[in-house]
Amino acid sequence: MIAQAEQPLEHDRVVATPARPALSPADMARRVEELGRIILAYSDVTERLQKSHDQLNQTVESLRHELSEKNRQLERRNRLAALGEMAAGLAHEIRNPLGGIQLYASMLTKDLAGHEQALQIVKKISGGVKHLESLVSQVLQFTREISVNPRKSDLSTIVNQSIEFASKAMEDRGVSCLLVGAHSLEVNVDPTLIGQAILNLLLNAAEACDSGGKVTVRFHSPTENAEVKQFRISVRDTGPGIPASILDRIFNPFFTTKDQGTGLGLAIVHRIVEAHDGTIVARNLEGGGAEFEIRV
Repeated sequence: MIAQAEQPLEHDRVVATPARPALSPADMARRVEELGRIILAYSDVTERLQKSHDQLNQTVESLRHELSEKNRQLERRNRLAALGEMAAGLAHEIRNPLGGIQLYASMLTKDLAGHEQALQIVKKISGGVKHLESLVSQVLQFTREISVNPRKSDLSTIVNQSIEFASKAMEDRGVSCLLVGAHSLEVNVDPTLIGQAILNLLLNAAEACDSGGKVTVRFHSPTENAEVKQFRISVRDTGPGIPASILDRIFNPFFTTKDQGTGLGLAIVHRIVEAHDGTIVARNLEGGGAEFEIRV
C-alpha cells in the first residue's frame, strides 16, 4: 500500500508580505514636522483651556465677593430701615411733651423776672429742651422718605461748594484741604442731596484730624468695566483711622464715638447715597487715616 504524501493545511501556509519601502529622508522630515505641529496644536489648546479655567476661577471668586458685599449691604439696609421706623415713632412721642416743657419754661421766665439765680436754672431747662428738639428734628429728617430730584449737574461745582461750606470748620481746626478732580464732570444727581452728603463727610474728616492735618477729596468718572455708572468720589483724612471693631457700625443711626454728636450724620449720608442707587464704603488707609468713598 502506497502512503499518500501529507498535504499541508491551509492555515499552515506562509504568505510573504511585501516589505514596506523605506521612508526617504524628506518623507521622514515631513512626518516629524507634521507630528511637531500636532503636538504644538495640542499644547496650545491645553494652554488656552488652562487660561480659561483660571479666568473662570477668578470670575467665580469675584462674583462670590460681590455677592457677599451685596448681602452685607442688604442686611445693613434692612437694619437701618427697622431702626428708622423705631426712631420715627419715638421722635413723634417725644416732640409733643417737649413743646409743653418749652411753653412752661417761657412762662417761668416772665414770672421770675428779677430773680437772676432762678432765671439761670430756667434758661438751662430751656436750652436742654432746644437741644432735644434739634435731636428730634434730625431723627425725623433721617426717617423721612428721601425724594431725589436728579438733574444734569457739574460734580466739580457741587464738590467746590461743599468744600466752601466746610472751610470755616477746617480753618478753626487748622486743617487743609486738597481737591483732585476734573475741572468739570457732568452727572445726573440731586445736587442738593449729594452736596449735603459730601459736606457731612468733609466735616467728619476735619474733626478726625489734628491741627496741621489734611483732608483730600478725589473724584473721577468710572473706569471701563467698573460697576460704577457715573462717578466715584472719596474723602480721605490724616486722622487716627476707624477702629476695626466699629468699622461695620459707623453707618448705624445714633452710633457715634464723639462726646457731642447725634450719630446721624453718616446714617443720613448712607441714605442719600442709596437713594441715588449708589453705595458708600469706609476703609482705613495703610499709611494712616480713613477714607470714605461714594460710588454712584
